[in-house]
Parts: sequence; C-alpha cells; structure tokens
Amino acid sequence: MKQKLLNVSVIITSLLGYLEWGQDNKMFLFQMESEIFTKLISAPSSVLHPFILLPLFGQLLLVITLFQSRPGKWLTYAGIGCLSLLLGFMFIIGVIDFQYKILLSTLPFIIVAIFSMRNIRSQLM
Repeated sequence: MKQKLLNVSVIITSLLGYLEWGQDNKMFLFQMESEIFTKLISAPSSVLHPFILLPLFGQLLLVITLFQSRPGKWLTYAGIGCLSLLLGFMFIIGVIDFQYKILLSTLPFIIVAIFSMRNIRSQLM
C-alpha cells in the first residue's frame, strides 16, 4: 500500500513541473499534457518527440502499477526513469539559468522519487 501511495505521489509531483521559455511562454506540465492530448487527436505527428513520449510512457507505467496487487519494482523503476529524463533536465536548466521557479517545481518530484526507490530497496532486504 505504501508503494502505491508513493507511485501516486510521483505521478502528481511530475505534473507540477514548471517551464518558462521565450519571453511570455510559461506552463505547468499538467497544462502541457492537456495540450498534448488534444493535439494527439488533431495532429498526432506534432507530438512525436522523445521528451514528450517518454515521460507520458513513464506516467502510464506508474498508473499500471496502481492496478497491481503489489506494484512491480521494474515498472516503478522504469516509470521513474522515464519521468526523470524530463524533470532531471528541467532541474539542470533551473540550476544553470538560476530559474528558481523551475528548480523548485522539480524538487518535489526528485524527493518523492528518491523515497519511492528507497522503499522498493528496503522491501527487497
């Protein structure tokens, strides 16, 4: 049960990521995902990019673990790994450009992902 709650927390915190680009462009990841799903229906080729598909695949893997009686450790690791590609990149951008909003928006995901992986490792021992 604890691992399921951690997986839900990983999914929720991944949606809280914040991006700014250009002069007036800024969005949270949950806003971007809603745009991606609408574009997926109208223009599917416009959303075919690894930084779009891999995090979505990671979220899908984590959602699958919620329906398992005991969440699979490899699905959880793979889901966190796919999400970490985008959110880790955002974290690095926040550090390099001193974008505190981007940096702070990725910290909850990083913290919860570490707790989730530690929980899986403690179950193995």
